[in-house]
Amino acid sequence: MAHIVIAGGGIGGLATALSLARHGHRATVLERSNTFAEIGAGIQLGPNAFHALDRLGVGDGVRERAVFIDELRFMDGTTDEMVTSMELAGAYRERFGNPYAVVHRGDLYQPLLAACQASDSVELVAGAAVERYEQSPDRITAHTEDGRTFTGAVLVGADGIRSTVRAQMLDDGGPRVSGHTIYRSVIPIDKVPEELRWNTVTLWAGPKWHFVHYIIGGGEFLNLAATRDDGATEAVAGRPAERSHVLGQFPDLGATARRLLELGEGWREWVLCDRDPVEAWTDRRAVLTGDAAHPMLQYAAQGACQALEDAVVLGDLLEGVRSDDVMQHLEKFNAARRARTNRTQLVARRIGHELYHPAGEEALARNGMLSAFSQEQLHDEVSWLHGDREFTRSGVEEWEV
Repeated sequence: MAHIVIAGGGIGGLATALSLARHGHRATVLERSNTFAEIGAGIQLGPNAFHALDRLGVGDGVRERAVFIDELRFMDGTTDEMVTSMELAGAYRERFGNPYAVVHRGDLYQPLLAACQASDSVELVAGAAVERYEQSPDRITAHTEDGRTFTGAVLVGADGIRSTVRAQMLDDGGPRVSGHTIYRSVIPIDKVPEELRWNTVTLWAGPKWHFVHYIIGGGEFLNLAATRDDGATEAVAGRPAERSHVLGQFPDLGATARRLLELGEGWREWVLCDRDPVEAWTDRRAVLTGDAAHPMLQYAAQGACQALEDAVVLGDLLEGVRSDDVMQHLEKFNAARRARTNRTQLVARRIGHELYHPAGEEALARNGMLSAFSQEQLHDEVSWLHGDREFTRSGVEEWEV
């Protein structure tokens, strides 16, 4: 058994702690905030996420609050016309072995937190912001901003897109600002007209913008997310946005989508960021996971899914490994996950540019391409992501960045 220190108590950090504990190790999770809690709104979970959650022993807990979606709808946001729809029951579930669902982030986080709290092998330490690390041949020590130290055989940097562990390891500067601003709102379902309470994830695509909505919270809320390719250059996180400003950003939105957008209240805005893929996430006894390793734009709906996959693979590779042998197994983890996460990062970028935001002739060409796909072909397109149970396939023989 080894003692492993984890920087970051979000979804990825808790999943990693749980995975390591289930493989016989002891984990200490250091969370910057004073409490262990997850903020945010809705999140999409593909079958690969449920494969990972089941491996972690919390799949049923997440399913209890999940909304299982019938289809993914892609709409022309200016004409109100459906371009294509991917069915998520029947053949999809049979092929991929698990459902596609949407949840509030808290409904994913709480089962992970409860499982960690119930484990004698997981220690949760709040108010412990990791500032730096130092290591010797046989151990690694995390130093927190308030002067404490935590020593173990491994340090896992699961501390997000602005990871301090990554900053020391790679020294690659801040995240890449995408130039896309997203406005988010969550409203009670009883404020939504019954004829608009669709059991779908629906995306309305327009010229340099798109709008997504779906039901979360076990059916109690509607999650609204509207994104504008506005050339934003400064990162923003959770800043309040006036309703009139949000509505003014989408003047070409069709009638049905506008009815839904106008329901939003308490809007907040973020400027989306990611990073370029990198080849190495390890420094001897330190390793990065989740958004610290491979932060991605939301457009593939895979950020949390990939963090959960990381947790499972890292736990598997460290099973039965002694402290003296961990470094080579961390390198194996990096090698096993690199191609898959690199491709997902770049695919997410391309989806936003090529599918969600084209205008004019490019939008018409996109509509024609998507509408020509059969259900089986649509499922083929996502099979490398949704259908992988080993979490190591990139979907191509070799993926080069």
